[in-house]
Amino acid sequence: MRAMILNAPGSALQEAELPIPTPNPGQLLIQVHTCGVCRTDLHVVDGELTQPKLPLVPGHQIVGAVVSHGAGVHTAFPPGTRVGVPWLGHTCNHCRYCLTGRENLCDNAQFTGYQLDGGYAEYMVADERFCFPIPAGYPDLQAAPLLCAGLIGYRSLMMTDDAERIGLYGFGAAAHIVIQTARYQGRQVFAFTRSGDTQGQQFARDLGALWAGSSMEAPPEPLDAAIIFAPVGSLVPVALKAVVKGGTVVCAGIHMSDIPSFPYEWLWGERVLRSVANLTRRDGEEFLALAPQIPIQTQVEAFPLTSANEALAALRSGKIQGAAVLVVDQS
Repeated sequence: MRAMILNAPGSALQEAELPIPTPNPGQLLIQVHTCGVCRTDLHVVDGELTQPKLPLVPGHQIVGAVVSHGAGVHTAFPPGTRVGVPWLGHTCNHCRYCLTGRENLCDNAQFTGYQLDGGYAEYMVADERFCFPIPAGYPDLQAAPLLCAGLIGYRSLMMTDDAERIGLYGFGAAAHIVIQTARYQGRQVFAFTRSGDTQGQQFARDLGALWAGSSMEAPPEPLDAAIIFAPVGSLVPVALKAVVKGGTVVCAGIHMSDIPSFPYEWLWGERVLRSVANLTRRDGEEFLALAPQIPIQTQVEAFPLTSANEALAALRSGKIQGAAVLVVDQS
């Protein structure tokens, strides 16, 4: 099979021919149709996430069709079923976190496209328990971003509780989905982009943002909560200054540059600063049931599998409006 592999952090992905993997007990063999390109993939490729298996096939927003399964799978996914594979690929199921509904924090978790080979390839294997059915009505291309940008955005939004006025810092793949969920719930959204990104700001307004401007600008009214998708630590004190007393700032990325010091008074007043780590299967079940009701519409830019490096470069430079998706199976 064709695959794009990472041999060393900081290097370009290399096109390779690899054997089609054989599913172990409990696994599905999946023919990959599409795979979203996530900022987490950039963090892995650039060496900012430091524990990848090497060589590695990246990618964790995977849509494909079940080909076969290993022994011991009593599956709801028979051959031909369309499934999605997310970032969370395996947990121990017996630690304190797994036993209390917090499997996203499992100390022994393994992640797709990081410790487990992912979807930048024509075939992959995945633990059947961590796969999701893809909602009918979503083509493969549009479904891929739901599996991380959508899921992390949903989990982040839930962390804001009943906040009415929400700021989104960084308007990329996750934000362009979460704004649709927030508007469906009757919330007001304020979008913050890189300075000078007038195209991104207009994109946010087109999706229902009440206001859009630079991350260095103050919103026209105080926020009840803010979600930071951009991996920029200096946005934390900016967001804290923008939220009201009792407000919440959610850091939604898996990696962020260092947070600068700031006066305690910006946190005081029972403001809450928290992070979101990974996702749970319950998040996936809830969001993928909700997405067709809204309905979520994803805007994607398609790249062939062999152009994965170009897709990553475009994401790194902020040239993607919406989400980048690799088209793997073009049949």
